[in-house]
Amino acid sequence: MFIINPDFIPASDNSILIKFGDKISENLHLKVFSYTQYLLKNPITQIIGISPGYNSILVRLDNSMRLNESIDMLKTIGKSIHIRQRIKKREIQIPVCYDSEMGLDLERVMRHTTYSRNKIIKSHTSRTYLAYFIGFSAGFPYIGGMDETLATPRLDTPRTNVPTGSVGIAGNQTGIYPLSTPGGWNIIGRTPLKLFDKDNPGTSIVRMGDRIQFIAINQDKYEYLRSNQL
Repeated sequence: MFIINPDFIPASDNSILIKFGDKISENLHLKVFSYTQYLLKNPITQIIGISPGYNSILVRLDNSMRLNESIDMLKTIGKSIHIRQRIKKREIQIPVCYDSEMGLDLERVMRHTTYSRNKIIKSHTSRTYLAYFIGFSAGFPYIGGMDETLATPRLDTPRTNVPTGSVGIAGNQTGIYPLSTPGGWNIIGRTPLKLFDKDNPGTSIVRMGDRIQFIAINQDKYEYLRSNQL
């Protein structure tokens, strides 16, 4: 067990960035996860928003405290959080159809990596991933642990509308679009699962800290699962 001891950086007149390091790693994620969970389970009136990232948390505050007082408060909280090196994670399987009509950018990824379609699918489904945080848009999980040989730059021109459930690659990250939004990730497949309900966000299938495995399915299975969700 160890005590969290991050840096506290003013980000604006009413926000503070709690920074645990500069890398993307499971060790830093554990610190971000533990501090975030503490704030969620122990609400503080002055804190009106929490946005965790790969290695930091942006905390938004009301105007009832001076910035230096808020930093002192957050430092005190950090010193009281003891975390274990290992926290049991939920394990989530995400079925994905990698057929060409759903993998809109599979050919682009094939050209960039020089991999065949089958090799891309095999590589993408062979890893156990970690959902580092949920961000960018409601319910969008940023997922780490992808084979670095699949890394592909974002699209030069983002799409104005990415289909709901699209699974994408951007650099060395992979992620899932739970809602139809603009986006510039390379789309390699689509899941039939309804990951996020904007009317009931607490029921999201993927949460920060989850372990994720992608499972390849064909289009018939995709349509079956999409049509038979509760």
